[in-house]
This record gives sequence, structure tokens and C-alpha cells, in this order.
Amino acid sequence: MTQPFRLVASTGIHRGDREYQQDQVLLIAHPRHNGCVLGVVADGMGGRSGGRKASDQVMLTARQLFDRYAPDSDDPVAMLRHMVEEAHLVIRLTAISAEQEPHSTVAAFLINPRGDCHWAHAGDSRIYHFQGTRLVHRTSDHSYVQALVDRGEITEAEANVHPQSNILVGCLGTESDPPVAIHSIAQLLPGDILLACSDGIWHYFSPAELGAIVDSLSPREASEFLIEKARMRARGGGDNLSLAIVKIEALAEDTRAGMPRPVQGAA
Repeated sequence: MTQPFRLVASTGIHRGDREYQQDQVLLIAHPRHNGCVLGVVADGMGGRSGGRKASDQVMLTARQLFDRYAPDSDDPVAMLRHMVEEAHLVIRLTAISAEQEPHSTVAAFLINPRGDCHWAHAGDSRIYHFQGTRLVHRTSDHSYVQALVDRGEITEAEANVHPQSNILVGCLGTESDPPVAIHSIAQLLPGDILLACSDGIWHYFSPAELGAIVDSLSPREASEFLIEKARMRARGGGDNLSLAIVKIEALAEDTRAGMPRPVQGAA
């Protein structure tokens, strides 16, 4: 990194107004490599058992591959691709015995000790990169309405209220291979914020609102606020909600030795 930093982070998850929880969220520091962090959000689909089995499998695969990952020698993009592809294959195998067809989205980001960041996603769980309140980049949903937006047929605001907004054109566990969209950030800087979340969160906020919230509050406070506000705006019809937030903060001069630091404040 260009200057010493620390990662301050938190997660949040809520069942919303659904009968059961199919979302899963993971935010962990590497057990052997200081400053290496993985965040994953998975939104399971396919009935009570099917969707949860699918999102659980994404988390299990992510943990196993991250534990074996060596940031000094391994390719982070290859690891993320492998994570998505392996989780997809195991979910497909699970479908043989599941009561309903299991599927899952995935949105995963990997922060290396050097400060570079890489993410992969499939489906409509999103990752946002903010610098302060400004949106730098976000994932593009693998969904029917996103294709309409891309073609200029509807606006982003219209997509949020479209009756077919929940139709995905790519995710894990389908008969066809999932799309694996990759994005890399060469160097995270103080003021950068990463937000990964399921559609139960982002559906109720504009990018400007999200940027203002994650910039002005601590990750823990932002997680709690976003869940509470999304629940309020859903008016009793809300989906499962899950999110992970990481903020990059500069270090004071007298605390710089031995940095960067691992993730702190994860909930």
C-alpha cells in the first residue's frame, strides 16, 4: 500500500419477512496472512432446504479455498473463479437429492495484504466500491431487468419496481455454467469502502444513499441502520437481508509498525 492502513469491518444478517433464512454472509481474516480478508454474500433459492443448502455450500467452499490461499504466490482471480465454479458443481450434485432445485447467488471480495482487491459475482447479490460517499464501481446484476437497463429500455429506478425484477439469467446451481464476473482494484486507499449485500438490502436504496450511510457511520452502525431501514421500507414484504462492509482507514503515525492490520470489528 502507499500508506499504512487498517480494515474496520462488520457483517449483518436478518430473516426479513420470510419464514426462513436462506442468505449467508462471511467475513474472515486469513489465519496465516496478516491483512488478507475475504468477504462473501450468498442468497440461496429453491425452497426451505434447497436454498439454504446452496448458500451453505458457497460458504463452505469459500472457507476451504481461502484457507489454502497464499497471497504471495497464488492468483487471487483464479482462486475466486475456482470458488464460484466449485460451489456451483457441488450445488448441482446437491440437487440430485434436494426436495427443490437449489440455487444461489455469490458476491465475494478478496483483499490482499499489499492492498489490491479482487471480486467475483454471479447473480444479483452486489458489491459496491465507494471512495467516501462517491460510487466508484459496482457489480452488474445477472438479471432480466439489468439486461433491460443495459439496452436502455428502462432506468435503474424502473428496474427496482419492475414486476420481473427477481428473474435471474445466471447464478450457481443451474444447468448451465454460471457467469463469473471479475473486477479488480489495483490499490485500496484510506477512504475506500466495500459493501457486499443481497438484494434484500440494495433493492431499497439508491447508490447515493448507500454511499452516504457507509461513509458517515461505522461498519457496525451502517450494517444495523441499513437492515432497519430496509425492513421499514419493505413494509412487511421484505426478503432475507445480508451484508458485509469493510472500510479502509489511515493509521496514526504512532501505530504504524507492523501494518497492514487484519480485519477488525467483524460481527
